[in-house]
Amino acid sequence: MTMKKDHKIQRRISSKKVSLIVRCFVADCTATQTSQIVVANRNTVNRYYNYLRDQIVADALKDRARYNIDNGIEVDESYFGAKRVRGKRGRGAGNKIIVLGLLKREGNVFTQVIANASAQEIMSIIRKVVRSGSDIYTDGWRSYDALAVYGYNHKKVKHSEDEFVNGDAHINGIESFWSWTKRRLAKFNGIPKRQFARNLIESEWRFNHRDVLEKSLKDISL
Repeated sequence: MTMKKDHKIQRRISSKKVSLIVRCFVADCTATQTSQIVVANRNTVNRYYNYLRDQIVADALKDRARYNIDNGIEVDESYFGAKRVRGKRGRGAGNKIIVLGLLKREGNVFTQVIANASAQEIMSIIRKVVRSGSDIYTDGWRSYDALAVYGYNHKKVKHSEDEFVNGDAHINGIESFWSWTKRRLAKFNGIPKRQFARNLIESEWRFNHRDVLEKSLKDISL
């Protein structure tokens, strides 16, 4: 694999080692694991990893600019960060990062960090990304009640009543994405808040290109 010319990437290792770094990146190995596998300095591995992540973020942002979906969309929020504070009630907990996710069934996912889980915050994103009249599946969080007002066919399951499937209404797909993303990010032993959005976009991109990950990475890195 040949990297694009970039002043931050100066070839100091063999092409064979570069290819191995890329394969480790595709396999989602940490920089520490990769440095041991490749027998290369961790700082060198980090330079290549940062380069590849920059390409991923740029490609993901291009995708987002033309993202417009309809029908069969699961919507949910998830909370990233410290464990829930004892005594805290309601959606999430103090100091957590809130992320809204929209998953097209059998398709791609779209994520966005949000300030809060209010109807105004959530609906402003859904209306930009999802065509009016689409089927949208959610849990029973009250902020989603506004979907019907904006012309969406809203189907929901009431998790508060231990209902997780109601006919074709469920949000198993987006919940699986949250679980996968949290397991993935946990490997890196804590991500600073300032880096969270970048890592979230990478998780989104990896999920959306999961069947052709290595080819997609080569296409944006050559």
